[in-house]
Amino acid sequence: MDWVTGLVPGGKENFNSCLIIVDSFSKRMRCLPRHKEETAMDTSPLFWYDIISTCGVPKIIISDRDPKFTSEFWTKLYDMLGTKLAFSTAYHPQLVEKGSNPLLPVDHLKKYLLTIHPTAKDFHEMWKRACDAAAKSKAEAKKYNKKRENAVEVKLTEEFSRKQPVFPVSLVKPYFQTEEGKFPSRKKNPTQLEIVEVEDFPGPVKKIIKARKIRLNGKDQRKYLVTFPNQTADKNKWLAEDAIPDGNLHLRIIRASRRTEQSHQ
Repeated sequence: MDWVTGLVPGGKENFNSCLIIVDSFSKRMRCLPRHKEETAMDTSPLFWYDIISTCGVPKIIISDRDPKFTSEFWTKLYDMLGTKLAFSTAYHPQLVEKGSNPLLPVDHLKKYLLTIHPTAKDFHEMWKRACDAAAKSKAEAKKYNKKRENAVEVKLTEEFSRKQPVFPVSLVKPYFQTEEGKFPSRKKNPTQLEIVEVEDFPGPVKKIIKARKIRLNGKDQRKYLVTFPNQTADKNKWLAEDAIPDGNLHLRIIRASRRTEQSHQ
């Protein structure tokens, strides 16, 4: 065991030294942060609770001739426990079995620290220049892109006067006007026939949607809103029962569906 002193104060209690203890049997090392000003009486409870409670009472303790380890209190205590105290000298630190090098102050250990590779500084500067160049190129590209036209404005006819005349470039396509003289063999699109709406009866009834009562010539009459196959909703008509083809059949269907709905409720 040995003390390392001269450390920078740290932690909540500002420890400035460290007690290092190595167990020869388990090869376990314990580093206990302490204060340099502590006495042998302060170190004894620390050794008891942290070392003896976990590793047992040691047969021999090898340490240097620190005043804490050579004090009468320390020697008498371990004499009662049956532990032999072996002290080394400053000229023979190799007596500590777990290391041939003595524990030196922090200032002496600095020379063993790894230094930064000489090229690391140049790489850092090169990396910084590359990042600056990339940021500059990105800003210039954004500024250059703003000068490009990304929208077109067209002149609309009166029919579309309320529409927005500005369109994105991505939606605009070039228009090529053909000349019949240059392309005589090109097939012409067939003329689209004009569809004439006929107001006659659209055809057979598909379904009865709803019914209503109206008063006509002082009498109540029931009419039905019917739909026709392959026709839109605007072609639906209100017809009397006698004007509906197969009216009895459609009425039975709608009445049966209503009874089914009422039974489920």
